Amino acid sequence: MQKVTKYQNKKVLVMGFGISGINAAHLLVKLGADVTANDAKDNPKVQSDLESDGIKVITGSNPLSLADAGFDLVVKNPGIPYDQPLVAKFVKQGTPIITEAELGSEIFDGHLVSVTGSNGKTTTTTLIQKMLDHSPERTAKYAGNIGVSFSKVAEGLSKDDYLVTELSSFQLLGTPTLHPHIAVITNIFSNHLDYHKTRENYINAKLNITRNQTKDDYLVINWDRDEWQHIARRSNATIVPFSRQNKSHDGAYEEDGTIYWRGDAIMQAKDIRLIGPQNVENALAAIAAAKLSGVDDADIVDVLTHFGGVRHRLQFVLEDEGRLFYNDSKSTDIEATQVALRGFDQPVILLAGGLDRGYTFERLEDDFKKHVKAIIVFGQCKDKMKAAATEAAVPVIEESENCITAVPQAWKLSKPGDVILLSPANASWDQFPNFEIRGDKFVKAVEKLTGKKEQA
Repeated sequence: MQKVTKYQNKKVLVMGFGISGINAAHLLVKLGADVTANDAKDNPKVQSDLESDGIKVITGSNPLSLADAGFDLVVKNPGIPYDQPLVAKFVKQGTPIITEAELGSEIFDGHLVSVTGSNGKTTTTTLIQKMLDHSPERTAKYAGNIGVSFSKVAEGLSKDDYLVTELSSFQLLGTPTLHPHIAVITNIFSNHLDYHKTRENYINAKLNITRNQTKDDYLVINWDRDEWQHIARRSNATIVPFSRQNKSHDGAYEEDGTIYWRGDAIMQAKDIRLIGPQNVENALAAIAAAKLSGVDDADIVDVLTHFGGVRHRLQFVLEDEGRLFYNDSKSTDIEATQVALRGFDQPVILLAGGLDRGYTFERLEDDFKKHVKAIIVFGQCKDKMKAAATEAAVPVIEESENCITAVPQAWKLSKPGDVILLSPANASWDQFPNFEIRGDKFVKAVEKLTGKKEQA
């Protein structure tokens, strides 16, 4: 852990009692700060934990008066938008606002690899960590938006260790000094515009991952769209492309079904255990980061031939009477569901729907025509999803209360050889607190229906 003195005797407000906020508050105390923690909801257990460390706690609201309390710094939960009244007041008066990821990057003095993108972040982060950690000569951990506190993990690592961090656009907005040696951008679509307001704002947030990099660092980036190539040129780092469409041989790429690293064959793409073209892209990104870190081909191949996927991200659940069940609850946008559908040659019974964010689903129509034999819709946007399915002439369109009740309906519509896929194309918040709970409920429903346990 790097010695950091800049927070000594500083008055710091931590906003939000998520995992990152709680760990940030405790870390700041260790770094000598005078810490106040605030959350709009009451949480007696967390409050007791924080107060035991000498932290002042304010719950039940976000009082605007806090902006007049003389704080030197705000550490904000990434999910709290900048137009939230208290945050907006801090912004207006020029109080610095960071996220917990910034604290983690400041105290970590080892080898930092950071991953961002619209889709594929978690799978790519996990693959890199597994490749780096495969050899006993290295210790590698993952943290960040993957559900593990960046700062908490960073505290326990040495300068010889590797840390692979998944970073969302929300986190990256508050990381002014973040400096990964290897940064990875999997892709950039148009996500979270309700938060960022414009696509350019979203892109700029993503590019914070490379803002402090120099030519001695590396930016690994998807080379398969002209826009992403232009985005790469905004970085000062050494660019290392990866391409599934064989658009560059300067990094990792696929050509005629073979995976290469700078001209040297690594393995056959068909031998990657993860299904779908999107996971070939994720593997290519991970290979680039791993090779830049000195990982042997044998370790890379072993990981890619055995790793079965991250929970809720096109996760194979189980097979029963010839039906294959997949949990892709993490697909909270149209592009992710398109990618999921394109990964299957078998007929798909799709379970989709969720929070209505105001958009419609015409972009899914071609994929519905090619892959979907039946669709079961639910949630706030079910009528819009049904309209797209109708336009695509999906043979069977049904409604259900949610993804749990949709499971037995899907079974009745299925035949051996079919895929039953939860890939909602929408956020979960109309019916579930998060996509993880939605996915877990789906898996439990599949287990109840089949009498089998999900495969590890």
